[in-house]
Amino acid sequence: MGAITLAIDIGGSKVKASTLNEKGQLVHDYIKLPTPDPATPQNLIQTIKELVKGFTYDRIAAGFPGYVRDNIVHTAPNLGSKYWDKVDLATLLTKALGKPARVVNDADMLGLGCIKENGFEMMITLGTGFGTAFFLNGKLLPHLEIGQHPCFDSKTYDHCIGQKAYDALGKKDWNKRLEKILKILKTTFNYDHLFIGGGNAKKITFELDATMSIVTNEDGIDGGVQLWKQ
Repeated sequence: MGAITLAIDIGGSKVKASTLNEKGQLVHDYIKLPTPDPATPQNLIQTIKELVKGFTYDRIAAGFPGYVRDNIVHTAPNLGSKYWDKVDLATLLTKALGKPARVVNDADMLGLGCIKENGFEMMITLGTGFGTAFFLNGKLLPHLEIGQHPCFDSKTYDHCIGQKAYDALGKKDWNKRLEKILKILKTTFNYDHLFIGGGNAKKITFELDATMSIVTNEDGIDGGVQLWKQ
């Protein structure tokens, strides 16, 4: 079976975990717990320890909703950046769970499981906030926090199409806004293909062009395994 990877998906509302073999096949199906509030590093680690109790694995791959560089979290817009200034989450996970860990942005990890490794590919996630990731011929590029970039009326992408915006606008107007934003992304980044994931991707009602695909967590299930191959 080879090395077993514990894949952890840290979200604004839920923390999910599963284990996969080296082929990216599920060994233990996803289970989840609510994201702790406040989502301090200590509270999050405790939630993860409870979540993976009884799991067997050799290494850890975690996706985190913020800016992550070299396994260190620098921001967490939807969890509380004041708690996450230069936090070495990989080391915390290794100490807590006893296995080597790698940490990237959550969109990075989902994208690693979805991309076709063909040209310049972009991943966005529509959930509590707005996540992005970029890949060139299968290689993960340095993460950019596009979600925190101003979009309309000095509001960030997070503010414009995150969950709070969906709740305030309603499905119809949120879709109109998202359609405009996707045109901006196409013009700005000139990607070969855009993958759209996250819990709100299923709420898209307009037709996507041939360079765009909606994907699910299941489509990107082996992102944690691919992270260890980068």
